[in-house]
Amino acid sequence: MEKYLVHTIGKFYNVISYISASYAGDKAISLFTKPRKGQITEEQDEFLGTAFQEELQFEKKPIMTYRWLGKKKTILLAHGWESNSARWKPLVFKLKNKGFNIIALDAPAHGYSKNNSFNAILYSDYINVVAQRFQPEIIIGHSVGGMAAVFCQNKYKLKSVQKLILLGAPSEFKNILKRYTDMLGYNERIVNQLNSIIIERFGNDPNNYSTAKYLESINSQGLIIHDEDDDVIPYTEAIQIKQSFKNSKLITTKGLGHSLNNETVASFISDFIEA
Repeated sequence: MEKYLVHTIGKFYNVISYISASYAGDKAISLFTKPRKGQITEEQDEFLGTAFQEELQFEKKPIMTYRWLGKKKTILLAHGWESNSARWKPLVFKLKNKGFNIIALDAPAHGYSKNNSFNAILYSDYINVVAQRFQPEIIIGHSVGGMAAVFCQNKYKLKSVQKLILLGAPSEFKNILKRYTDMLGYNERIVNQLNSIIIERFGNDPNNYSTAKYLESINSQGLIIHDEDDDVIPYTEAIQIKQSFKNSKLITTKGLGHSLNNETVASFISDFIEA
């Protein structure tokens, strides 16, 4: 049913594009950048209530942060698309028991962080605001949270960051965009309009936004964890990232899917942090 609805939306915008390509493109980019999920449930709120909560700001938009105090190094957690900071619950418990100081943030338009839309570039600015406040030595990002963390480190060159951990992270923004346009079945008029909108808004071609490319100039130690069966971000993107991230290690899992929210993965992370 959902797949049928997606195709119906795509066909509708395709028809509209012959009347106004710019209008269809605006609708397509709006759909692409507005999460349908990621708001906090009552159960998740109970867990997040165990943290010290502090609201920061970027361009007058609130960024919600959560802090579990510890005496060891500070770790910053950045979740992925249509998620929120509660997804880190198992990892928070593991790292908290080991004495680490843990910070998590809700991404733009997710959880209790507010914005009208979401993208990895904006997310990287949110991460920078939080990193400036808490000075993490380690950043862990899941999915697009990993991409945003790399974008942040490439742009702001945070001196405190010693290690980057990327979980199921995408390498190329152009591939994310293509999977979206293919899923909706958009015609070439809309695809071209989307590219033009991105260039106009962000000053760069979608092909230039690359996790792998940005990692070439990053000297932090890296851990990449990606599942062979990831049906959201293909495993081949982990290979691209590993080839560019000179001071990194790639761990390949099997059967864990995209979420990687697993005790085995948590142990890999813990071992890498403590090494």
